[in-house]
Amino acid sequence: MEDFLKNVTIFDHPLIKHKVTHLCDVHTGSKEFSEIVKEISMLMGYEALKDLSMKDVKVQAPLAEFDSPVLAEDFTIVPILRAGLGMIDGLRALSPTAKVGHIGLYRDEETLEPKKYYFKMPVDVADGQVIIVDPALATGGSAEAAIRFVKECGCTKIKFMCIISSEVGIKRLQESHPDVPIFTAKYVAGPLNEKGYIYTAFGDAGDRVCGTVSYKPEG
Repeated sequence: MEDFLKNVTIFDHPLIKHKVTHLCDVHTGSKEFSEIVKEISMLMGYEALKDLSMKDVKVQAPLAEFDSPVLAEDFTIVPILRAGLGMIDGLRALSPTAKVGHIGLYRDEETLEPKKYYFKMPVDVADGQVIIVDPALATGGSAEAAIRFVKECGCTKIKFMCIISSEVGIKRLQESHPDVPIFTAKYVAGPLNEKGYIYTAFGDAGDRVCGTVSYKPEG
């Protein structure tokens, strides 16, 4: 394994691979795209959240009372707007008590660097785990900035989760935030195109989720 991938979990589950393929298909419509993003996020959440702390509580079952484990901490989902919104419901399906913060970033089309326009976190965000989510990790600019902003809130237990990641983006995050583990459903080696997009991915995930752009060939 390449050195820069040591802190990266790349999912190898057949169901996840199958769903990622359908995300990349230009014929996958907005509604189906959104549903698949939710499903993949939920499947990935099982692994990304496996280290949540637990505590025992007493449970009165039909035949006996016994001690059984429950979650001892909440976690906060922080989507990078707007594409990251599509990943919230999948993770919240795993734990309805999860909190949600928001980071609004847009990419300068000339510099490809992120610009912040919105930032709102739960008041106790630093008390638990934070999972920053965005369907694509391409240039890494938005993810790098989002992690920096969350760290400025005092958060120390941060993870980054995406569906497709590039070599460029992972190397950038590992250089700037080596303490933040990355979870990705698909990893793509090699360069990005001239606009900073991953060649074998789904295009702009925000456009695909919201239906603002169609990638279907004409005719």
